[in-house]
Amino acid sequence: MTVSDLANFDVKVCSPETDLASAAKIMWDCDCGVVPVVDKDRKVVGMLTDRDICIAAATRAAKPSDVQVIDVMSREVASCGTQDDVQVALKTMRTRRVRRLPVVDSNDRLAGIISLNDLVVRASCRPKADLPGEALLDTLRTICAHTREAVSV
Repeated sequence: MTVSDLANFDVKVCSPETDLASAAKIMWDCDCGVVPVVDKDRKVVGMLTDRDICIAAATRAAKPSDVQVIDVMSREVASCGTQDDVQVALKTMRTRRVRRLPVVDSNDRLAGIISLNDLVVRASCRPKADLPGEALLDTLRTICAHTREAVSV
């Protein structure tokens, strides 16, 4: 099974110059928690999550409409290709501890996105499944593991 069998190819994007309020509206309208940030050639230059927006809004002395995406986006972005095996996507998610990956075409332009949600709905625990449930659970365990102790307040 390849990434193209599972990915969402109807992805809304923003530019680095987009303000956080506009990016949050994209997330609201599309019922998603991440927006890929692309340049004029549709190459992925960052990822912006709902968490990024919340933390920025709570820690900056500026309205979200006055803060640009470039100031809070994640710049080190892992991706996968449309024709990659789904196991490659799972491995990348485990290694990078991310819940979503941009999917790029052969020219490194954004084609879509694959998320844990896309994988969960197709995982199966039957023998020789295209997407084994065990591989998905291993990925979830790795991504969800705490990297530091919780701080009591």
